[in-house]
Amino acid sequence: MLSEQTQTISTPETKQSGRRAYVLKMYPRFSETFIVSEILAREAAGEDLVIFSLRPSTDTRFHPELARVRAEVIHIHRPSSARSFWQTFAEAAAEPRVAAAVPGHLGELMEMDHDDAIQTLTLARLALDHGVTHLHAHFASVATTVARAASALTGIPYSFTTHAKDIFHEDVVLTDLARKTADADHVIAISEFNRRYLTTVLGPELADRIVVVRNGLELDRFPFRPRQGLTGEVPSLLAVGRLVEKKGFAHLLNALARLRDEGTRCHLDLVGTGPLEDELREQSGRLGLDGLVTFHGALTQAEVRDMLTDHDLLVSPFVIGSDGNADGLPTVLLEGMATGIPCIAGAVTAVPEVIDHGRTGWLVDGTDEQSIATAIAEVVAALRTNPAGIRAVTHAARDRVCRLHDSAVQAEQLARLADAAADRAAASTADRNAVPSEAAVPSTGAADTAVVAVREMESVS
Repeated sequence: MLSEQTQTISTPETKQSGRRAYVLKMYPRFSETFIVSEILAREAAGEDLVIFSLRPSTDTRFHPELARVRAEVIHIHRPSSARSFWQTFAEAAAEPRVAAAVPGHLGELMEMDHDDAIQTLTLARLALDHGVTHLHAHFASVATTVARAASALTGIPYSFTTHAKDIFHEDVVLTDLARKTADADHVIAISEFNRRYLTTVLGPELADRIVVVRNGLELDRFPFRPRQGLTGEVPSLLAVGRLVEKKGFAHLLNALARLRDEGTRCHLDLVGTGPLEDELREQSGRLGLDGLVTFHGALTQAEVRDMLTDHDLLVSPFVIGSDGNADGLPTVLLEGMATGIPCIAGAVTAVPEVIDHGRTGWLVDGTDEQSIATAIAEVVAALRTNPAGIRAVTHAARDRVCRLHDSAVQAEQLARLADAAADRAAASTADRNAVPSEAAVPSTGAADTAVVAVREMESVS
């Protein structure tokens, strides 16, 4: 457990101790480039990693950076029949430490979803087989549910990174989030905003578990290119993200129509897919923007990087959705700031931690279409008349990303936390072993007891 941890971790030289495991709902996932960057940075720093994926990937396209990941990827099977269920359970029960632990955690296993429970047993066995000393999940949802339960069975400490929907959405169960936080060695918040939010909703007694480690970029992959002015006669705007409410793209289309009506014609390249695609296409046609908006669908991170370098403006009018969902700090905004494109963004959650209005970019109310239109017009005018002023802003933006979001620094911070967690777990084990007890010695019937326990669990499910 994290007892005396500062809210933001410094980065002295770290040691490497044991194998660390990522527990992810689905890997690889096209939209989660930040996880790949994190893994690559940790591997570059010398950490030995293994990745456990709870669901098979459903994506049809993949980023080329995936080929650089060296970690073994193990997809944890979800039984589709009673026979495969018992085969999976028998494999887990063959590990004496797992078999001995199941009876003591039967109640909690029975409360879990059927798939989560059996995947917990498999993860526990595999983590022990692979010599894992730390489990780390991303998002405070199913991956953390399984990591937490596997930690309870094995004694391997776990942590998890919180992001956005997993903490902001109206469906988040705070008692569940609090329980996961209390049992974790530490919890990563990707921003000061998220740390403050979690401290507020979970209470001060859990505040010392929450640590800020910001998402990182491989900065060498995003070289800075200062703008010399507009790239063409018609200003070129870029917007990137899933086509969902919280991205604010409906407001952006309305702002684009407003600009056109006021005499400033801009062309927008909209990159992404999502449930609102048909609605946004219909809106674009209704507003008469067909010649001014191009829908590109999903593109790779490398393709988006190329577009960042040849467009005049990145516009990200983030909003808080009607379901409470909001972006944490989208990777594409950091990528834009790193490459030198002027950035306009909605002032939600942690965005003001990187966008200082007028100094590193421009903040808007993403629901205020006039505000969006005015900001675009002002930056376009400055690109025409004062490109040096724009370059001062984009240089400051690059500097801020380099200082706060370098993936090498992120990797050092995460390694330190995992080292400290392993040390605490080892010390706790040593203390328990120093006081012999009957409970500490598995009985010869532990596996049989575990079989009965999980049969009960299956009947309840």
